[in-house]
Amino acid sequence: MARMALAAALVVVAVAGVLAGGARAQLVEGFYAQSCPQAEKIIKEYVAEHVPRVPTIAATLLRTHFHDCFVRGCDASLLLNATGGKEAEKDAAPNKTLRGFGFIDRIKEILEKECPGVVSCADVLALAARDSVVVTGGPSWSVPTGRRDGTVSLKQEALDNIPAPTMNFTELLQNFQNKSLNLADLVWLSGAHTIGIGHCNTFSERLYNFTGRGGPSDADPSLDPAYADNLRRTKCKTLTDNTTIVEMDPGSFRTFDLSYYRGVLKHRGLFQSDAALLNDATAKADILFVVNSPPEVFFQVFAASMVKLGAVEVKTGSEGEIRKHCAVVNKH
Repeated sequence: MARMALAAALVVVAVAGVLAGGARAQLVEGFYAQSCPQAEKIIKEYVAEHVPRVPTIAATLLRTHFHDCFVRGCDASLLLNATGGKEAEKDAAPNKTLRGFGFIDRIKEILEKECPGVVSCADVLALAARDSVVVTGGPSWSVPTGRRDGTVSLKQEALDNIPAPTMNFTELLQNFQNKSLNLADLVWLSGAHTIGIGHCNTFSERLYNFTGRGGPSDADPSLDPAYADNLRRTKCKTLTDNTTIVEMDPGSFRTFDLSYYRGVLKHRGLFQSDAALLNDATAKADILFVVNSPPEVFFQVFAASMVKLGAVEVKTGSEGEIRKHCAVVNKH
């Protein structure tokens, strides 16, 4: 039985690798080997030094990379400030709680001193996301590089493309398929919530107003009642609380592991989108498979899906630019 499980895991990884192959053909592992040979080392060392001091930044870097890739592809458009009176992606509600912009800016400053105008902000973000997973005990993987930075960032596009925590499974899957990602990618990338935190206002309707009737008795029936009661008593004490944060993987949110999936199976996923994973037989079977396998199996499939995510609609070659400062486009 153990051999069958391991074989199944290897098949999943192999399929993920094949699916990712076409998308990442435009990117190259070691893209900066000649032009900026210390680039990946600089990013890795900065993340390793600073993330342990502020552990929540790991989840922020991962989430920022994810949100960036879902809007105009992985082009660091999320890092751009608003200009000309038009609000940018970072001004959209899903991105309002992101706090890693200064972190990326500092890495970019170091790289600009080392190799001016060479390393893109999009690659900095992709590499920092990987390195933040490593620092929290998760897997490492080779990140194909060579992304170029976008020059357009629009708030509405973020609202239209970033998956919402209130989505059901059908909506989530369609959202992922729109980016050439599949059901397995949805399940594995959701595993990033193992180091995540959520604000009460992103899920409080599950506690107080699920059907619109209102009150503590109007909770989402798919949420473990004891867990819901604990959240109401100790965390989200009102429907309108928009400041309190909650660990998505209570007791283990600083460690990249399988605890998130175990919580989902106990109906303790914080978001509706977490609970939705149990509403599809294949998704639930995938979760049960990794939970009952060595952690390395989840690490492998998560890494494969991250490579696919990092190749979504990338700009390469002469497309886009290499920004000097991640928050603003270059002056021409």
